Amino acid sequence: MAFFTTSDGLELYYTDHGTGLPILCLAGLTRTTADFDYVTPFLSGQRLIKLDYRGRGRSDFDPDWKNYSLPIECRDVTELLDHLGLEKVAILGTSRGGLNAMGLAMGAKHRLLGVALNDVGPVIEPAGIEAIKGYIGRDPVAKTHAEAAANMARAFPEFKGVPESRWLEEARKHYTKDADGLHITYDKHLRDAVLAAGDQMMPDLWPFFDTMDGLPLALVWGLNSNLLGADTVAEMQKRRPDMILGKVPDRGHIPFLDEPAAVTALTTWTKALQ
Repeated sequence: MAFFTTSDGLELYYTDHGTGLPILCLAGLTRTTADFDYVTPFLSGQRLIKLDYRGRGRSDFDPDWKNYSLPIECRDVTELLDHLGLEKVAILGTSRGGLNAMGLAMGAKHRLLGVALNDVGPVIEPAGIEAIKGYIGRDPVAKTHAEAAANMARAFPEFKGVPESRWLEEARKHYTKDADGLHITYDKHLRDAVLAAGDQMMPDLWPFFDTMDGLPLALVWGLNSNLLGADTVAEMQKRRPDMILGKVPDRGHIPFLDEPAAVTALTTWTKALQ
């Protein structure tokens, strides 16, 4: 296991495997490096770097939940790149990770080789935000991984044709188990940060998107997503006609990234990075 120390003293966990083009994988809001287990076999030949944000997974929890913010997470990313001696990387960003990628494009574009967004864009649909508020920061009521997997299958009907084995994998990735039952793999105070951010006006993210001009860009879109809408995708295509688009049927927020449409989009993107 590898860790680096941030400028404010936290130990953050990351993995670094492979050789070739460096791709930094940034997970969703409550997720960890495990988010990218499914896509890893399809990105062989690349150097994959995966990070647990502060307050998630194996990384230290921040004593001040107000630091669970996009600007601080972007700072952590640049410090990781400095730690690794990397001047530039491509970013594969899932949901929150895609927002961080756009933030880095605005503040440190010279560090980027390209960006792939997994089911996220400059407009976040209200339904998606409300869904997140409904579960964030709370342990599941299920007491076993098998029970949690069954609950997930019922809770996400927008994911069609997902086998029980995949839901069980998901439950094991996102919940730890002890004698008291299942527990989330992130700081419960992340809920405070999300609710506080919801009380503020969302900035216009289109300038952040537009700043990625000139960088190879891909979008993986779950066609049943409640967070990324069709109008937003259409505007993204209008502004970036060269954007590689993978439309993933029978998936909501977020695709697993091993679906055929996702794999095709990402492999096309990696070729464009060369």
